[in-house]
Amino acid sequence: MKRVTGIGGIFFKAKDAPALRAWYQKHLGIDVQEWGGAAFTWTDDKGEPTCGTTIWSVSSGKDGQVPESQAFTINYRVHDVHALVKALRDEGCQVVGDVDESTGYGKFAWVMDPEGNKVELWEPPEGQ
Repeated sequence: MKRVTGIGGIFFKAKDAPALRAWYQKHLGIDVQEWGGAAFTWTDDKGEPTCGTTIWSVSSGKDGQVPESQAFTINYRVHDVHALVKALRDEGCQVVGDVDESTGYGKFAWVMDPEGNKVELWEPPEGQ
């Protein structure tokens, strides 16, 4: 079974989200959008777009994307979130809640790593 197939997103929590976004935009050239982040389109070895994106976002932390105890969250793309959640439970991992399929953005699940970090698992919708 395939497990993680890539990074779906990186979500930072900041004390001053607008200032941090501006710093990344000015100094690193990240095309920060009004919603607070950027979408990096995947490309092949020739630089041609392929099917997939990685989201990068900075927020105040009040949106719930980053747990209170963490500075960031990594969202991992997975092939089959239901099968992975079952395997993680069978392996004794602490899965948080049930798979969420309500967003229209795909399927989401969460697991705690041994250090207490909440990790997000994401199965994109078909064709993404």
